[in-house]
Amino acid sequence: MDEARSAAAPSKRTGPGVVARSGPADAALVLADGTAFLGRGLGAPGRAVGEVCFNTAITGYQEILTDPSYAGQIITFTFPHVGNVGANPEDVETATPAARGLVLRADITEPSNWRATRHLDAWLKSQSLVGIAGIDTRALTCRIRDLGAPKGCLAYDPDAAARGGLDLQALRAGAAAWPGLEGMDLAKEVTCAQTYTWDETRWRLGEGYGRLAAPKFNVVAVDYGAKRNILRCLADLGCRVTVVPAAATAEDILRHRPHGVFLSNGPGDPAATGVYAVPVIKALLAEKDLPIFGICLGHQMLALALGARTEKMHLGHRGANHPVKDLATGRVEITSQNHGFVVHPDSLPAGVEATHVSLFDGTNEGLRVKDRPVFSVQYHPEASPGPRDSHYLFERFVASIETRKAAH
Repeated sequence: MDEARSAAAPSKRTGPGVVARSGPADAALVLADGTAFLGRGLGAPGRAVGEVCFNTAITGYQEILTDPSYAGQIITFTFPHVGNVGANPEDVETATPAARGLVLRADITEPSNWRATRHLDAWLKSQSLVGIAGIDTRALTCRIRDLGAPKGCLAYDPDAAARGGLDLQALRAGAAAWPGLEGMDLAKEVTCAQTYTWDETRWRLGEGYGRLAAPKFNVVAVDYGAKRNILRCLADLGCRVTVVPAAATAEDILRHRPHGVFLSNGPGDPAATGVYAVPVIKALLAEKDLPIFGICLGHQMLALALGARTEKMHLGHRGANHPVKDLATGRVEITSQNHGFVVHPDSLPAGVEATHVSLFDGTNEGLRVKDRPVFSVQYHPEASPGPRDSHYLFERFVASIETRKAAH
């Protein structure tokens, strides 16, 4: 049996908690409990440690891999045809991917899309991303679903056979030693190094990305790990966006005289990032009628600043088919999500109300301050899986800016 067939052969048990495959393997994913998945390496040779999660989206793998919110995580793709649209320089959400690695069932599919400029494997190598293929992702996904997102160590060594095979015990020790995402501030690792201005607008067929020629509003975006397409959505509606680092003070933000403030998505534990971010958000909330809009981590930290609390989820929400109900209209949106922490709905203080709820598990997906132009959502309205079910949120933010600007 050749290597390709043997790596795809049925799994077999080799010991308590250990899953291996017959035949040679140059890559392995080993969990902290000793469960090991052997397969074929892809991308860049190396080793990565992080939280192992899964994403159920059937498109957008390049956007997923470059989403800064995946810092500290190894992504298992449940869709089998990863690589079918290749890779291109337009679909990245940040210049340097923050994800630790990726896990696939099948080998990377050959690109078959008019926008592809290179093979996904070549792109992974250029980004120093390590991956594994040929493992039972269905079994891994079920394990994550039932037991929660585990800590894991992913290794790819093309010369493993010559070295006597992969050291699974060392990989297990590496996974077990990793502290986990709870209590970890990762925003500081993915935020911008210095303030910059953003004026690129959304992609259009036959035109590509545009440029904002005549800005009408000035928005400051606090970068906890901002996705580029969020900034494009703001610019598309006439906002000149000034992006500031995650540790920017209220004085840093307000000196730009913003018409509104945006709190971005990002990775890690919101309570940990909130140590320095929450006092800043509280100071911004003290500004009379200042519109504030948060997404994902920004939503969670706004909630903390308002007096609510957050908690780690069992396995998190990651995919592009999550139904969310708008409690004001009863309308259901198909949303893109990527988060492992959530705002506890019973902790919302007086004057703050839930606006959206997950129809998967009833968790909080949005909030607003009743007497202020301040609101946030847990999901990603810029990702467009609906495809434009949630774009009204950007329009709502800009409308609140227009109202405040007219009043002044």
